Amino acid sequence: MTATREEGRRRVFADLTPLRTSAHYRRLWFGSTVSWVGQGMTTLAISLQVYDLTGSTFSVGLVGLFSLVPLVAFGLYGGAIADTVDRRKLGLASASGSAVLSAALAAAAFAGFHHVWFLYGIVALQAVCAALNSPARTAMIPRLLPPEQLRAANALNSMITTFGTLVGPSLGGLIVGLAGYQTAYLVDALAFSASLYAMWRLPSMLPDRTGTRRASVLDGLRFLATRPNLRMTFLSDFCAMILAHPRALFPAVAVLWYGGDARTTGLLVAAPAFGALLGGVLSGWQSRIRHHGQAILLAVAGWGTAIAVFGLTRELWLGLLLLALAGYADTASMVFRSTMMQVAAPDEMRGRLQGVFIVVVVGGPRLGDFLAGSVADLTSPAVAITGGGIACVLAIGALAAYGRGFRRYDAHDPTP
Repeated sequence: MTATREEGRRRVFADLTPLRTSAHYRRLWFGSTVSWVGQGMTTLAISLQVYDLTGSTFSVGLVGLFSLVPLVAFGLYGGAIADTVDRRKLGLASASGSAVLSAALAAAAFAGFHHVWFLYGIVALQAVCAALNSPARTAMIPRLLPPEQLRAANALNSMITTFGTLVGPSLGGLIVGLAGYQTAYLVDALAFSASLYAMWRLPSMLPDRTGTRRASVLDGLRFLATRPNLRMTFLSDFCAMILAHPRALFPAVAVLWYGGDARTTGLLVAAPAFGALLGGVLSGWQSRIRHHGQAILLAVAGWGTAIAVFGLTRELWLGLLLLALAGYADTASMVFRSTMMQVAAPDEMRGRLQGVFIVVVVGGPRLGDFLAGSVADLTSPAVAITGGGIACVLAIGALAAYGRGFRRYDAHDPTP
């Protein structure tokens, strides 16, 4: 009976096998979780401090710009570096840089050094560290686990970012309110010790090199151009993030549709993240899926459908439910896309593909915000949201018709 219950749990909930079988992965997962919560705290604290200093929402918006540009600019190069040097050392150096920057924020706050351009500079440097750290850390995972556990590991990894997104800002607001900005920054700096310890305990992670030529960004892009299945993982994500990304319209929707305020906007923002977290927790069914390409296409179509219907509803509870369903579908898509990149790509290319992944994940939603805002300004939020969802479904249908090999992709016989 116990074995039956355990099997039933695995069919529903996240597979914890990677955490049980690999001490290195377990430490890396825990350290990343703690660090993401700390970064979420700092992100909110910086936004609050910039507003306190300037009283300008435009100045707060610049925080995102100073983070976005380095992430996109250094994302590709961070991947190339991760395919050249010891990934463990790169992870240690970049995580140490992030910790030092958080400590600098805390020291400046304790010293009463309150200058908005100092905060912008720290944000930009933090983004550079993140762009170097993420490809290295993600490219390590296939070296720590057997291929059959990578899908479960990616589901667990999805929980790191969503948990940090949900908990970090809330905890940061509480700490800032009780003990000031300096305490939030100091806690973030200390939180990096968990990630640094996990990196320190790892073995050397030199990439497998089949030749002596130095890794380059262009080589990674050329490789991606000749691998249709891997290329389709990025194109499918663009369908969702560019065509059907209504986040920029949430403030207007909260007022016009639901008669709400900033708290209603907060609920709309949190709903997809909550659904994404559930997508990681309730990911046991994914282990039975062999055709990852089909799963990605269906998940993106599910995202587009949920967004399209969200644009038609005027009941807040139903809107939140649809956004949560969209977040759940997005996590499913991300898990299968990440697994395909880790399994089907050679080790010497994994860092650069993760660099491209950063650019897509960071840049796609910003383009989606711009498109949704522009269409809504010309028409209405309802047209922008529902029309975007329908466009996403149509686009993913066209990709499905075009990518026959992608639909037949078999996790037991991965072909890039």
